Amino acid sequence: MGQFANDLAGISRALMRRAAPSQSSLFSGLNPSKYDPSNPMPLWVIQVVLIIAFTQLLSLILGRIRQPRVIAEVIGGVLFGPTVLGRIPGFTPAIFPEASIPLLSLTSTIGLVIFLFLVGLEIDVRIIKRNIKASITISAAGLVVPLGLGAALGVGIHRQFVHPSVNFGYFVLFSSVTVGITAFPVLCRILTETKLLGTTVGVVTLSAGVGNDIVGWILLALAVALVNAGNGITALYVLLTSVGFVLFMLYPVRRVYGWLATRTGCLETGQPSKTMMTLTFLIVFVAAFFTDIIGVHPIFGGFLAGLIIPHQNGYAIAVVEKLEDLVSIIFLPLYFTLSGLQTNLGLLNNGVTWGWTFLLCTVSFLGKSVPCFTAAKLFGFNLRESAAIGALMSCKGLVELIGLNIGLQAGILDTRTFSMFVVHTIILTLTTTPITLWVYPPEYRTLDGVAGDRLGSGADEATLARRFSETEVKTKFAVILDKIEQLPAAMTLTQLLQSPAVMPSPSSSPISTVSDDQKAPDDAAIPTLPVAVANTRITIDVLRLIELTDRTSAVLKSHAAEFIIHTDPVVSVFRTFGNLSRMVVSAALNVVSHDEFSSSIAAHARECGSQLVIVPWCRGGGTIDEGPTTSVHNPFDGIFNKAAGRDQTSSVVYSNFIRKVFSDTPTDVALFVDRGASSFDASVPLAIQHLFLPFFGGPDDRLALSFVVQLCANPTVTATVVRMKKTASDELSPVNTVEEEKAAAAVSAMHDSLTLADTVYGNGNTTRLESETADTLLWDRYASSTDRHSPAITSALGRIDFSYQSSSKPLHAVLDRAASEMQWISGRTLVTIVGRSRRLATESHQAELRQIVSERGLITGSDSVPRTLGDVGAALVVSGASASILVMQACL
Repeated sequence: MGQFANDLAGISRALMRRAAPSQSSLFSGLNPSKYDPSNPMPLWVIQVVLIIAFTQLLSLILGRIRQPRVIAEVIGGVLFGPTVLGRIPGFTPAIFPEASIPLLSLTSTIGLVIFLFLVGLEIDVRIIKRNIKASITISAAGLVVPLGLGAALGVGIHRQFVHPSVNFGYFVLFSSVTVGITAFPVLCRILTETKLLGTTVGVVTLSAGVGNDIVGWILLALAVALVNAGNGITALYVLLTSVGFVLFMLYPVRRVYGWLATRTGCLETGQPSKTMMTLTFLIVFVAAFFTDIIGVHPIFGGFLAGLIIPHQNGYAIAVVEKLEDLVSIIFLPLYFTLSGLQTNLGLLNNGVTWGWTFLLCTVSFLGKSVPCFTAAKLFGFNLRESAAIGALMSCKGLVELIGLNIGLQAGILDTRTFSMFVVHTIILTLTTTPITLWVYPPEYRTLDGVAGDRLGSGADEATLARRFSETEVKTKFAVILDKIEQLPAAMTLTQLLQSPAVMPSPSSSPISTVSDDQKAPDDAAIPTLPVAVANTRITIDVLRLIELTDRTSAVLKSHAAEFIIHTDPVVSVFRTFGNLSRMVVSAALNVVSHDEFSSSIAAHARECGSQLVIVPWCRGGGTIDEGPTTSVHNPFDGIFNKAAGRDQTSSVVYSNFIRKVFSDTPTDVALFVDRGASSFDASVPLAIQHLFLPFFGGPDDRLALSFVVQLCANPTVTATVVRMKKTASDELSPVNTVEEEKAAAAVSAMHDSLTLADTVYGNGNTTRLESETADTLLWDRYASSTDRHSPAITSALGRIDFSYQSSSKPLHAVLDRAASEMQWISGRTLVTIVGRSRRLATESHQAELRQIVSERGLITGSDSVPRTLGDVGAALVVSGASASILVMQACL
């Protein structure tokens, strides 16, 4: 009788004990923890809640050391069993009584069938085509040798621990499969979490793992069929029927399913309809039913059903997204808890048992890693790459545990040997990630199909910084998009770059730093802008970031990134916009954890040679309806206000991410805080965008001034640039110097959480005098009417109004000037451009900023905004000005 049939029969017998159950409740003396066959729901819920809570807690802890979730589930199951909690008197009879196991087993088996369906969906045979010769050789080496060693080890374990009544051949077969197979689902997650998926090592290992997994499932199905058959002729019938069913699923059923998905339009859109999902569920459970009744475990039917689902246009990913949470959160922990209830590490109570257990671990690891290492070395991989491939191929996990449970149910394994194999699986899975990172750290990795950095090998951070600083007019930009809501902000800023494009001249010199021979104001040392060239186009490299979670769909997206990028709506919309705006747009897509977003941006900037990284920030729309009035959206509302309905945490979290981008990126960075575009007057046909720059000085302000001049080459853009000077005053007492403010910030940082860490940088090789000299040179170069410029620059400067302003309260003066600019440009939109000025700032404005916050009755105590935008940008945000803000930071 099959697994489903056994579980259903047990539940039916339990329910028939009481033909007419009475309705009871807490008020009539019901004890929900006592198992009632007529109403098993209360105890089942208690079991599920305990299992989920315990598993989630362990997952959070082990996730800190980069262990896959399966380890938490397995260890949680072991802790629930007789090894730990089962030793508490009355725990097992109260929480997991024998009578409740059939229902728990049926639930977990259903979940396991669906999970194996998801595993089948993960297997994409197209992966094998990459490095096919190396993949097949490594896969074969990682199967033949371990299977032989596993069989030899099984002989010794059978003689030492197994009862003679257990079939010797069946036990050896199970032992060899357990040692020889690689857990493909766990391998996928380890490759993704360690950022190896895009490397040559990751691609080859994944391809080898696919072949290894398929052969492993075939061997496991063969073992189960032989065990369930009982005699040779029955086993032959089971095997022939299984082969016929596999061919039936992979050809007629797969083609019909694909035809239906195409005819209904689901394959084209990449989204399965309710009808297709209904058909999918029917196929999964019918296949599981058939493999169960012919004597093979029902999970093989679910696995086969997953193999027939098409992967085009992200269809398989959409199917996974509809199922994965229910399976991973509820069903899988139930299954592993049942395994843990049958695992008793207390039986490993002598040196002989532990000796065989460690021998099993050693043989299993070396039997997989050494042959795979040798095969990889023969195909030209270096020592580190070959060692990483060997370590990854030795990982264990779900497949082994499923096979062990099948062997335990069939009576081939007893509790002692089952526990030995479970310990071996846990140890090898735990060690896979640390060993891989140790033998193959990030600095030795090579991207798949990339012979080196696009900037050239040997390009270090200092070289990149010099290269970027030498380019005054920028033609190559990187735009970061991780949400569709950021598209309006990205479009709003990049559309200003539609001007006749410019390209840098080889003779152009840096303006953000001054060399030794430029310390004195000398006209010969003044940098010269290149001449505009009409046929040069702006180039934009879009980086689409997708957060990597522990969901199967995220793992699938990371595998299929090169295909998803062609259908991703965010990339498609921005690429179309760029083409219509006469800009060359290329795109890349990375699926990484949120903590690695900033490092991915830095790597993208290096690979693309970007001159400016643009990070748009638009959280939730352009306007907020507040009764009779409508206010412009402010992404920092959650920090400064406690109004109902406003997120008070997302702004802080995103601010921390922005600061990491500022800190890690080796080139110039611009953060565009989009406040929503105002409707402009149709009677103003030409100049529809106005820029306002308060120039205080420093490398960031010089970058901002240079960028304003470049944007004004667009005939639809005008600008106002004001050089601000702070005068002495007693109104803001005491007025701290920059050094005093830094000292105070260092003290306050001791009380801040790590998520609010500041990013104040040193001066590098530039003194404050050199920086102030560069400020004067650049300002005179643009503001002086006597300097000669190219026609394009002369035209741009003609649309810029330069002026001076002194004030004892410069931030107040900036806010007043921004308000007057808003009134003056009625019918157009305003973008305020400021330098971040967290490095080589000419003066501190923190005391005045605190006064502005207090004047407006806002919440104080959070330094997140000034630490992210700088003091001037923070003042603009605090004031509630409706202008968008562009915060710029020059490369460090």
